[in-house]
Amino acid sequence: MNIESLQQIATTVRTLSIDGVEKAKSGHPGLPLGAADFATVLWSNFLKFNPQDPKWYGRDRFILSAGHGSMLQYALLHLFGFKVSMDDLKNFRQWESKTPGHPEFGWTDGVETTTGPLGAGFSNGVGMALAAKMTKARLQSDLFEYKVYGIVSDGDLMEGVASEAASLAGHLKLNNLVYLYDDNLVSLAGHTDVCFTESVPKRFEAYGWYVQSCNGHDMQEVQACLAKAAQETNRPSIICCRTLLGFGSPNKANTHDAHGAPLGAAEVKLVKETLGAPADKDFYVSDATQEVLQKIIAGKVEEAQSWQASFAEWKAKNPEKAPLFTQLTTRAVPTALKEELLKAFADNKKEATREMSHKALNVISAHVPSFIGGSADLEPSTKTTIKGAADVQSPDFLGKNIRFGVREHAMGGAANGLAYTQSWIPYTATFHVFSDYMRPTIRLAALSHLQTLFIFTHDSFWVGEDGPTHEPIEQTQSLRLIPNLYTWRPADGTEVAMSYYFALTKKDRPSALLFSRQSVTPLERPAGTTPEDVMKGAYTVYGKDSSDVVIVATGSEVGAAVEAAKALEAARKIKVRVVSMPCVELFMEQPQSYRDALIPATAKRVSVEAGTTIGWERIVGSDALLIGINHFGASAPGELLADKFGFTAAKIQARIEGWL
Repeated sequence: MNIESLQQIATTVRTLSIDGVEKAKSGHPGLPLGAADFATVLWSNFLKFNPQDPKWYGRDRFILSAGHGSMLQYALLHLFGFKVSMDDLKNFRQWESKTPGHPEFGWTDGVETTTGPLGAGFSNGVGMALAAKMTKARLQSDLFEYKVYGIVSDGDLMEGVASEAASLAGHLKLNNLVYLYDDNLVSLAGHTDVCFTESVPKRFEAYGWYVQSCNGHDMQEVQACLAKAAQETNRPSIICCRTLLGFGSPNKANTHDAHGAPLGAAEVKLVKETLGAPADKDFYVSDATQEVLQKIIAGKVEEAQSWQASFAEWKAKNPEKAPLFTQLTTRAVPTALKEELLKAFADNKKEATREMSHKALNVISAHVPSFIGGSADLEPSTKTTIKGAADVQSPDFLGKNIRFGVREHAMGGAANGLAYTQSWIPYTATFHVFSDYMRPTIRLAALSHLQTLFIFTHDSFWVGEDGPTHEPIEQTQSLRLIPNLYTWRPADGTEVAMSYYFALTKKDRPSALLFSRQSVTPLERPAGTTPEDVMKGAYTVYGKDSSDVVIVATGSEVGAAVEAAKALEAARKIKVRVVSMPCVELFMEQPQSYRDALIPATAKRVSVEAGTTIGWERIVGSDALLIGINHFGASAPGELLADKFGFTAAKIQARIEGWL
């Protein structure tokens, strides 16, 4: 495509973007004005996509990590034929609009990731690129190695998660990852030299990236850099594009005034005059530009059809591998998996739930090809290694254990990137207290309806000698605050098995799974109880017909609660029921009749959990006894801390007796 035609498209991208922001009286016009030239070259000449089939597997993935500049992406999606109409552009940032303030996965046609929190898209891209490498390794065909292109900003590169992710991508030599850095020297509060003066090129060279620099407004330079990046065989690429924020704005270009606020009607008119666009027309696309775009789109569709033909040929020649492609892209979970998981705990062995989790992970890995993951350099402690499997490393990528390194935030972001491809079910692992490092990525997984499994071990003060820095107190309830996230704290092998099974079959929500360091005793459940009861979120594990006192407990506290209940019955001649509640969110989804019958208002109610009590009042009522820990822990053996903090069966019994 000749430069003149590309410039027509870039001008239209700019005018549509500033018109959308101006009509909404809200948004970020500066980035679309500055990045339109290199974005147009990318979309026109390099990015593989098919607007008629937006989820075509062979497409390249595009990430606008600088999600505040969303009108740039919406304008591109509209112009290149996706289901983003002119009315959608005019409805930017409005109620139920398909063009929300920041791009949202699953909401807007053609949007591959939910971005906005800076650095998130950067880390997602690393996971997406890794996904392609692993798929190619398993199916042994270049057909499955798409490229991941992204636009990143100064803000993205300032956030620590980008540093973590860039380091990981360089180590893995993800040559199918290409980022265009919009180096405009301006951020929301002013010029970047007030806080950001490092050499970005040298930084990324140190990470092991292929670094190029160009004038982001010179389309020929951009074209040459992208062509070189496409040929790179051993490194991810970053192209530092020097641009002018607010390009074309006579009075606001190169100022932070153009970053995060509408330009104003008068300035919008001046921009259009400067760019040679009709100043009196809003949301305008010329016939000549439309004609150019239709030719480009036709070429993209033809390229996609060619891929589909090659894919059909590959399937015919590889009948033994074709089913694996289907298993991956459907994230298939065999019906026999539930029984296989339960069988792993048939011995009713007393052990830590992290050890039980290890058994479950290995069973799952043997039956679910799309299941993949690793931990933040904590495999010996989190017990998340797939036995007998290699590490995921360049150049073959056939392994099953991803070594994320001490990079919790990027680990979560990369795992979400794997999940965004909807070909992998990723899991991550670290100590529960470090879920705080991952909270932004957990929140985005929940917001985006991703099937990411977040494993957290050492789930309470039982961490012991490591002390209060490593002993989670508020973290469990903090996770329960996140909408659309299931938080599991299983009490024994049956609950571990069923929590994993549920997480694997729930395709549109993430799960957090919390496991103990200390051993727990398998529960003896009442007659008639089935493993499926676990998937109600809460169920009776002792005293099925009792209701004088109801004790609700989770995880390792369930066993102690049962002992305390038995002692209470003997001492006070009362009937005590113990309810295990491995998943609060699932329990709250049950019919009110089930919840009322399980925890009747007529009974004295108690909650027992080795964490903050805040939040339990909504389950057991404001008049209930809440047994927990509302202070930081201490450094001492876990058994001693359990006694000091009141979590032995005897201490729980005494506390309830005193309350009664």
